[in-house]
Amino acid sequence: MAATNKPRVERAAFGRMPDGTVVERITLRGADGFEAGIIPYGAVLHTLHVPDRSGKSEDVVLGHDEFDDYLAQRKFLGATIGRYANRIAGARFTLDGAAIRLDPNNEPNMLHGGNEGFDRKLWCIVEVKEAPEPAVVLDYASADGEGGFPGRLQARVIYRVSGPTELSLTFEATTDAPTVVNLTNHSFFNLDGALSESQILDHRLRIVADHFLATDATSIPLPGPPRPVVGTPFDFREMQPIGARIRKDDEQLRRGRGYDHNYCLISGDGVRLAARVEAPRSGRVMELLTNQAGLQFYSGNFLDGTLSGKGGRLYRQSDAFCLEPQAWPDTPNRSDFPSARLDPGRLYRHETVYRFSLV
Repeated sequence: MAATNKPRVERAAFGRMPDGTVVERITLRGADGFEAGIIPYGAVLHTLHVPDRSGKSEDVVLGHDEFDDYLAQRKFLGATIGRYANRIAGARFTLDGAAIRLDPNNEPNMLHGGNEGFDRKLWCIVEVKEAPEPAVVLDYASADGEGGFPGRLQARVIYRVSGPTELSLTFEATTDAPTVVNLTNHSFFNLDGALSESQILDHRLRIVADHFLATDATSIPLPGPPRPVVGTPFDFREMQPIGARIRKDDEQLRRGRGYDHNYCLISGDGVRLAARVEAPRSGRVMELLTNQAGLQFYSGNFLDGTLSGKGGRLYRQSDAFCLEPQAWPDTPNRSDFPSARLDPGRLYRHETVYRFSLV
C-alpha cells in the first residue's frame, strides 16, 4: 500500500499561539493506514486513523480541523487532562492538615484541573523518534499553586505506536512536595468514523467492572461504597449496545443525561483489559487496556449541536463516547477510595493502550 512508503514519523506546522509560537503536529504511523496525529497544545490526540473491514482507513476521534478552534473552544477533545481529571467536591480538600482550595470551574466543584488545566497548556516536545517504535514525548511543568494544587509537578506524556494498529499512552509525573495527581486522555471516539454522521448507540460495549460510583446532582460520588452493576442499566459485564438501556427511567441516568460515571475496574497487576468496543457497521474493534483503578464512561450526553468540529460537522448527543482511565473522582476527599497522593521521590505512572482489530 502507498501508506507503507511514507515516513513513520512526520512533523509539520499546525498553527500559532497568540504570542506567535508555532505549534507543530506530529504524525505517528503504524501499518495499513493506521496513524495518530498529536499536537502539543493540550497534548492532544488530534487524529486517529484506523482501517475498517473493507480496508478503508478513517479518523475515529472528534476534534477540529483548524488549530484556532482549539484555542477558541474548551471542549477537551482528545486532550490530556490534569492536574486532576474529573471532579473534586467543593473545589477543596485537606492534605496533611492543610486546607487546599482549588479553582471552582464546575460550581461548586473543580473539573479537569480548573479553568486553566493541562488541556490549556502548550506542552514541550522533548523527543520525536521513529525507532524502535514511532513516538513523541511531551513535557509540562506545573508550578506550585497552579489551579490551587500544591507542589511543582513535572508531567510527561508519551504517545507511541506500539503495534501495527495499537497506540500506547504513558503518563508520568514527579513532585517536589506532597500533592495529588490524576492524568488521563479525553478522546471522543466514534468507531464508524468522525465524519460518518452516525451515532454510537449501536456500538457494543463491555467494561470489566462489577461496580460503579453513583453520583449526586453535581456528579460527585455519593457517600458509601460503590454500587453493584448487576440489575442496573450500568451492567456492561457482557457486550451490550450503548443505547440498549440509555433511555431507561433510572435516577443515575437522569442525573448524567445518560452515562457519565466511574466504573471501579476489577483489580489486577499492571496493564489489563478494561473495556472492549465493537462497531457493527465498520467492523472496527477497540480494546482499552490500563493500569488505572477507574474508568469514566461518558456517552456524549452534553454534545448539543453548538460545537462545530471536523468537516464543519455539528457535534450532537451520542455522536461519540469517551472511555477515560483514571483515579476515582473526588478521591482527595474520600479516605475509602484508592489514593491519588503523590509524594517527593515517588513516580506517578499511568499506562493506557488502545488496541484496534476487526470483527
